Amino acid sequence: MSADTLDDKQVGTLSVVGTLRSARQSLRPQRAGVVYALVLLVVILVAATTVMGLPSYLSSTNISNILGQLSPVAILAVFMTVVLISGNFDLSVASVAALAAALALKTIDTIGTVPAILLALAVGAVVGTANAILVQKIGVNAFIVTLGAMTAVRGIVLIVLNGESTTAKSQALVQIDSVVFGLPWWIGVILGLGLLAIAASRFRQARSAAALPLDGFFVALIIAGILMLVVSFGAPELLTQPLPVWIMVVVTVAVSLGLRFLVPGRKLYAVGSNPEAARLAGINVNFYKMAPFILSGVAAAGVGLIYAGRFNSVDPNALSGTELTVIAAAILGGTSLFGGAGYVGKSVLGTVILFTLTNGFNMLNLGSNYQYVVQGVVLIAASAVYTVASRARKRQKAAAPETTTVPSVPAEVK
Repeated sequence: MSADTLDDKQVGTLSVVGTLRSARQSLRPQRAGVVYALVLLVVILVAATTVMGLPSYLSSTNISNILGQLSPVAILAVFMTVVLISGNFDLSVASVAALAAALALKTIDTIGTVPAILLALAVGAVVGTANAILVQKIGVNAFIVTLGAMTAVRGIVLIVLNGESTTAKSQALVQIDSVVFGLPWWIGVILGLGLLAIAASRFRQARSAAALPLDGFFVALIIAGILMLVVSFGAPELLTQPLPVWIMVVVTVAVSLGLRFLVPGRKLYAVGSNPEAARLAGINVNFYKMAPFILSGVAAAGVGLIYAGRFNSVDPNALSGTELTVIAAAILGGTSLFGGAGYVGKSVLGTVILFTLTNGFNMLNLGSNYQYVVQGVVLIAASAVYTVASRARKRQKAAAPETTTVPSVPAEVK
């Protein structure tokens, strides 16, 4: 065996060891805490319902109920995470959603379904654009701007509805929430095996020193693949869900992949982390600061349409307080309020935790007061864990001795 071949194998072995170490780091509580919290919460609720002789908490009916309830808020959490990554945040999303719902229901009987939907989405885009201009071009603090927008838009909702609830004769929007799509179990199996195949391919690539190290995305592929197979064989009825749930899944996957693999996603993280450095690198900072606000406004309007379709009615207080739930979900997922860090998948899991808590308390017949206390404690605890972990990493970097940079090994050694 030649020395060159031996060197190649050594390089491959060291690369695999290093990438596996990186993958293990992604499983640490400070990085995957939201996953561990959700698993622990589900175990507690399953045990509690079993001891009390209640229906199974993990029944397909209950899981579908939770998914249906959380899907609109999870969609908002996805785009709130994008805004937070850019270094801003948006308190106006719930008010924009309520306004979009009110306008759609008020106009759908007179101007038609498509024009009413376009009007609602346009209003969301206008509010998002106004927020973006005031924050990035004028320089007003994002908290002040979006707080003012939240109050002003809520006032417009009152004006549009004249202080009363409204309904529509048309049932077109109801179809958004009532339409149900299902995947055959064998498609679920194919998807699960496909995800595991991608993970295996990614692991084989790790033998190359030029490849990126394995990380949380690799672990997520494995978990998602196994979960898809379990659902396909054990509870195929969960593959049949209403349209909002599928919209949530598609939006989460699309935005996650865009942030991770597309150039605009990487630039967004750079802008949120250090705007000045991003500007010096030639990135259009204004665009990447303003675009998330517009996307958030349009997404909020879309959620308003889902809300209008679910109830075919809206009142002046619709969705009040939802913006705080959305921000709480993002924080539970580890998204930084200072920009440059966050994952939309984890924000969706944060939403799942909040709604799982609510659902569990309802099943256990506990009062809403306890729900608020527990949710508040969970939110503070999660923030404390992420803050302490961040400080620990900074101390470790500061204490680490300077090392000599080793030239990278080419992908192909001949």
